[in-house]
Amino acid sequence: MTLAEYCDTSPGYIAEIEAGRKFPSPEMIDKIAQALRIDPYLFFINQKGISSDNRNTPQLPYTVKKQIKAKIKSAIKKQVKTQITSQINAQVNLSMKEVFSEINKILDNC
Repeated sequence: MTLAEYCDTSPGYIAEIEAGRKFPSPEMIDKIAQALRIDPYLFFINQKGISSDNRNTPQLPYTVKKQIKAKIKSAIKKQVKTQITSQINAQVNLSMKEVFSEINKILDNC
């Protein structure tokens, strides 16, 4: 059985990855690592196996780092927007309750 068959993908896609023309998805990295019976992080350790600070740390390609940063930034913006919207809605609801309370007081006095 070939690596492509183990990973349920085409041999051409595996060749593209090997040649550096494609970068696999996290799911495909996991499939390849399972097929090779290794830990996925081993794909990202530099050639010497040691980073500049003498620790084994994953070395991600620039394009992947850029994608990760963009996804994190988008997620943070979405979370902040949700929190701000929630706070504004809470204030508006509070204000509306106060307005209706005042209207009811006025109507009760009439």
